[in-house]
Amino acid sequence: MAISLAGFAILLVIAFLGFPLGFSMIIVGFAGFAMIRGTVPALETVSQQILDLALNANFVTLPLFVLMGVFVFRAALAEDIYEAAQSWLGNKRGGLAMTTVAACAGFASISGSSVATAATMAKVSIPPMRRYNYNEGFAAGSVAAGGTMGILIPPSAALIIYGILTEQSIGDLFIAGLIPGLVTVLLYIAVIWLVAKFWPHLAPRAERGSWAVRWRTLSKIWAVLVLFLAIIGGISFGVFTPTEGGGIGAIGALLFAIARRRMNPRIFFFALAEAAETTAMIFTIAFGALILNNFVNVAGLPNAIVAFIQSLDIAPLTVILVILLIYILLGTIIEGLAMIFLTVPIFVPVVDAMGFDLIWFGIVMVMVVEISLITPPIGLNVFVIKSMLPEVPLAAIFKGIVPFFAADIVRLLLVVFLPGLALWLPRVLS
Repeated sequence: MAISLAGFAILLVIAFLGFPLGFSMIIVGFAGFAMIRGTVPALETVSQQILDLALNANFVTLPLFVLMGVFVFRAALAEDIYEAAQSWLGNKRGGLAMTTVAACAGFASISGSSVATAATMAKVSIPPMRRYNYNEGFAAGSVAAGGTMGILIPPSAALIIYGILTEQSIGDLFIAGLIPGLVTVLLYIAVIWLVAKFWPHLAPRAERGSWAVRWRTLSKIWAVLVLFLAIIGGISFGVFTPTEGGGIGAIGALLFAIARRRMNPRIFFFALAEAAETTAMIFTIAFGALILNNFVNVAGLPNAIVAFIQSLDIAPLTVILVILLIYILLGTIIEGLAMIFLTVPIFVPVVDAMGFDLIWFGIVMVMVVEISLITPPIGLNVFVIKSMLPEVPLAAIFKGIVPFFAADIVRLLLVVFLPGLALWLPRVLS
């Protein structure tokens, strides 16, 4: 156990020095395994693990959904989603912030990326909120928080990675994320309403959209609804696999981009390059995680943790709460996907040994990783927004996030203590 903890400490030092995380994990994992079993077995094991993952058919799901997200971004559907949400919600207290959250949920449902959702919706939603004199910190905070839904609402890259690492059904994970995703939207809208009620100067009303405008804007987002329902419905009812769903989604997003005259050979080439770059980054981290995890298992860390927890004689649910607290603390220094790769091999055996459902834990884990996207000092979504709004102080953005952080904690506790919120739908559709 001591050697594995030393390995993690070395990994953090290397990563903080700016070395790419994937290669850092490969180096530490290989060196640690070689110290325990020898250099030749380490070389054989590392090469075999990389080959096995590269040939894993389930991993094809990930680049397909990444490509779909890139095509969706190129199709410029975000503007239509925001316009439709604004026509229905804009005249409420905090209506434009509510609109931002609803639009983020819609865009997340077809992009699968939190960072892409936050960056895209910032361009679309910040100008209207400025026009109606919204507090800039609260406006930026609503976009940063709304963007986090990209990691939970299917199709989610985080859920795909968790499913592959734990050998759980990606389809079941997608379905399990639907109700918690809806709960997130409702809680975010509720906290916006409360903020606007008690501090109306932070989020003024906008004008009311006519019924004609409302129906016209809804007619413009049929593409989003069709794409989302086709993918999730097809996976839910067993019409096709998640991998096939990713292919259908990528082709559908490409056709929408072409129909909207947002695609040409040059844009197509850059879209493929962007998707390839993102996929290569994720695969490198995945290779490193597998190699590091192999070292950790050989060093006996998971078994040692299980034995330690059993010796404490505490309630299993208390253990889950401690694990979630560790995730929140790790989220202040480690990026979300990296945290999943690093921690799943350590915590999942513990959770499984206590008899918890791993589909449920996957949703809980992704939700707590979501929180890391808006917590200081890393807060990836916050820094994305800050880079796009350099004139807004970072402290103001984090202050604007506080109500959403509170909503996240409430939602997390709801799913922890009411696991049916995540498990009911997969069981009904199984």
